Amino acid sequence: MSKRIALLSAAAIAAIAFAAPSFAQDKMSAPEKTVQVGGAPMYPSKNIVENAVNSKDHTTLVAAVKAAGLVDTLQSKGPFTVFAPTNAAFGKLPAGTVDTLVKPESKATLTKILTYHVVAGKLNAADLKDGQKLKTVQGEELTVNVAGGKVTLTDAKGGKSTVTIADVNQSNGVIHVVDTVLMPS
Repeated sequence: MSKRIALLSAAAIAAIAFAAPSFAQDKMSAPEKTVQVGGAPMYPSKNIVENAVNSKDHTTLVAAVKAAGLVDTLQSKGPFTVFAPTNAAFGKLPAGTVDTLVKPESKATLTKILTYHVVAGKLNAADLKDGQKLKTVQGEELTVNVAGGKVTLTDAKGGKSTVTIADVNQSNGVIHVVDTVLMPS
């Protein structure tokens, strides 16, 4: 009987010893809290570009960022707050606008528009206050409007864009998905 208890004890200790490393590994690699954007999880451990390329709703934005030569900037340490227009937002622009903007001869205009969607620093939705003026990386301001729990932005031309998904945290900042392309003056 004591031999059987000794064997069972040895088997139990061996099972625990083999399971412990995998249990510890599971604890160490706990899944990150993600937000779904464009059908893809956005990982807080990845940077703005690494996440954006996976969103099927931001293919136009990603193409524009590449055409403007801003990939390296948006992969840098930051932090940045990016108001990221969806494909549908770009679709609201007059026909042919996006095709024209991604041409090499329009790079300066495209860069001006894209950097108008970026603010230095990390601003979560709770940091945005009604009437607040945000200085963009482009140099002009956006005006924040908060009403009924919704955040909208007013651009230099009076256009409005609503934040549809807020607080998509990145390793180098935060993204707020918007439904309209913001335009500088």
